[in-house]
Amino acid sequence: MRFTRALSAAVVLLGLAAAPAAADSSPSASPSQDGDAPTTAGTSFRTATEFEQGQVATANGAAGDYLYWSFPADAGQRPTVKATVKLPETHAAQTWRVDVYDGLRRRQACQWGAQARTADAGTSSVELACVLRTVRAWTEPWANDPLPGTYYVRLTAVNVPTSDLGVPVSTEVRVDSKDIGGAAAVDGSLAEPLVPGIAVTSGADQGDEDEKGAVLSAIEPEDGWSSGWWSDRWVWSGIGAVLAALAGIGGFALTRGSGRPSRVPPGV
Repeated sequence: MRFTRALSAAVVLLGLAAAPAAADSSPSASPSQDGDAPTTAGTSFRTATEFEQGQVATANGAAGDYLYWSFPADAGQRPTVKATVKLPETHAAQTWRVDVYDGLRRRQACQWGAQARTADAGTSSVELACVLRTVRAWTEPWANDPLPGTYYVRLTAVNVPTSDLGVPVSTEVRVDSKDIGGAAAVDGSLAEPLVPGIAVTSGADQGDEDEKGAVLSAIEPEDGWSSGWWSDRWVWSGIGAVLAALAGIGGFALTRGSGRPSRVPPGV
């Protein structure tokens, strides 16, 4: 009976623990409904236009321009950058490319996706995509792993014919992330996210109020940095502990016998 009760309690605990694991596997970003998506793009890293994940940032430009945006990405997220370029009716063949850089301005490689595409003459639009590696909470100094902080998107046309330089285009950029969960968890974290101006912010807490005006970026995840401390690794650790306890209880029940031996001599 004791073993049966313990088994029933363990089943209930397993059901409760499995619920967060299902929630962690859903995408972390949703489309913005507040209408605050930017309609311009920067021309360099320092002037990159900030936008949140899930928003659709738009901008008008010209073939040959460099268009820059920036967005925040936290540990455990796998960002997917999508860009659409709408071209005029008449144009020569153009090759468009989207590149993503981290907070240290290191170019991050795409796991998959059409990072560069050529729009043939007469093509009305071209779509690009770049799926980054999962953002890690910590990494070795010599590694090029993506880390929490600001990420920059650069969209431009390469090898543009002289006849097409300055041709007007309209662009759309969107970033969504999938929460990878405990599969990407590591034992360590950064002291601060790689956000422009984070050092100035830390110093301004103890200095003059005027220094706070030097902060270059104010974007961050909706729930704050390192909000993904909870992951399904905690769930599986709990399940392993419960199974170990059940194995101990079952082994004890099988080996303890029927109870204390009788002290009455046989044949009495």
